[in-house]
Amino acid sequence: MDNPNDVKELIPEFFYFPEFLENQNSFDLGRLQISKERVNDVVLPKWAKSPEDFIYKHRKALESEHVSAHLHEWIDLIFGYKQRGPAAVEALNVFYYCTYEGAVDLDAITDEKERKAVEGMISNFGQTPCQLLKSLIESVFPFGLKAQQDSSPLNMFEHLGDLKSFFVEGISDNVPLVKAVVPKNQSHSFISQGSPDTMVIITAWWGPMGEMILLTSNHDRFLYISPSRTQRFLSGPFAPGVELVAGLFVVSHDGKLLFSGGHWDNSLRVTSLVKGKTVGQHIRHMDVVTCLSTDHCGIHLISGSRDTTCMVWQVLQQNGAPVGLSSKPIQVLYGHTDEVVSVAISTELDMAISGSRDGTVIIHTVRRGQYMRCLRPPCDSSLPLSILHLAVSWEGHLLVHTCLEGKATLKDKNTLHLYSVNGKHLCSEGLKEQVTDMCVSGEYVIIGSEQGYLSIRDLYSLSLCSEPMAMRVPVRSVSVTKEQSHVLVGLDDGKLIIVGVGKPAEMRSSQITRKLWGSSKRMTQISTETEYNTHQETRCK
Repeated sequence: MDNPNDVKELIPEFFYFPEFLENQNSFDLGRLQISKERVNDVVLPKWAKSPEDFIYKHRKALESEHVSAHLHEWIDLIFGYKQRGPAAVEALNVFYYCTYEGAVDLDAITDEKERKAVEGMISNFGQTPCQLLKSLIESVFPFGLKAQQDSSPLNMFEHLGDLKSFFVEGISDNVPLVKAVVPKNQSHSFISQGSPDTMVIITAWWGPMGEMILLTSNHDRFLYISPSRTQRFLSGPFAPGVELVAGLFVVSHDGKLLFSGGHWDNSLRVTSLVKGKTVGQHIRHMDVVTCLSTDHCGIHLISGSRDTTCMVWQVLQQNGAPVGLSSKPIQVLYGHTDEVVSVAISTELDMAISGSRDGTVIIHTVRRGQYMRCLRPPCDSSLPLSILHLAVSWEGHLLVHTCLEGKATLKDKNTLHLYSVNGKHLCSEGLKEQVTDMCVSGEYVIIGSEQGYLSIRDLYSLSLCSEPMAMRVPVRSVSVTKEQSHVLVGLDDGKLIIVGVGKPAEMRSSQITRKLWGSSKRMTQISTETEYNTHQETRCK
């Protein structure tokens, strides 16, 4: 590595593929010449605990602020004005002449031996990339990045010690708040200055015909118009025995459609939140739809059912906006022997994931519906094991929540398991709480529990990043805004809790009233947020 004539680059696998460091197929790679030790897995440096840790730290270094601030210097050497000429000589960035584009015209060499010799030199020394920038230009990348960071809301995961909670009044007092989400397609963050946002809130209010009431609130920041002006009804009763949980509902990325399961006729329904009526009713499952999930881009939706099958649906688009589902599923996935209770999907990684009460997690491909693998989370008990929650990260890390059925105490009942994108079990962590909802955001796992705790864990180690926040009543749903500025927590008593980094100065009620509602609006017509006490008296693991 100290030879200036020997230029090496790390292959892309160094930043995403830990399996290449292991001899998983037990190939005979020979023995070392001196010690005669058999060559097997790559010997890792002392700072790496495992191949996964090695790749993770490589990727963190590549994506660090230092690299971002100096990336233009590397671009100048490889693609820019320092690739050739006097600037390249001054930067000691000169290579063998055959490596440069256009330096040799092979077609002009008539002597076959000479031509093969030149081809051999090019093959041996490699090729320098095309020169894209041939003059000195001012690099604005670091400054542009800093300006973008300064204008973005604070990332709550970078300030875990400064988190505060506020609850929004007048939402659904004493009525369970099943789901609260901010649509992902909004151009601004949850509390951007002067940006009217939409939040979809699903509450378990029941009408005279068994319908469920939804609240879709057009608001700025933490303000809400009275529910009577914005409520929508989800028509038709739910099936007997169906528990209304966050996993039964998916909101489209633009916040205008609601996909729901759990209905008495085994249908998967599409409800327009703008018109307040059902615009699609798909009956393909033979039993009740128990869980739904959509991918990061809103291209596909996956449904699980009591009939042990899963179905992948295409979300139809019109002018870039979701308008419904395909008339029939594009894939029907089999393999479970009991009710499917959790699903997750990643179109980017071509993964459709399902968890069942039979204790298995099955992974299929999205595009072809091909079976990939079956995961059985480790368990020392002989009691039945259910896969109650699933979540998948951008990099393909699969988070599995398992629960022992029929166990009265919480000790060793609930466990989190982490798997790699290729199904390797990485770690497990026992919980002293009953998980009610969980999601993955970046490198963090957010979990709500029946015991009323909101906890944030590191995705790769599953360890707690900070003390759990005591919500005092059972948590029904958790979701993270797209810029990771806030966590939205729905509670069993109907409160909506907003967790973020402090309370912005522009959130004073007088300013909000003047800016958004005009001087004629009275404060009694809207309700503001109040700090919520999350002091906990007991700690949980």
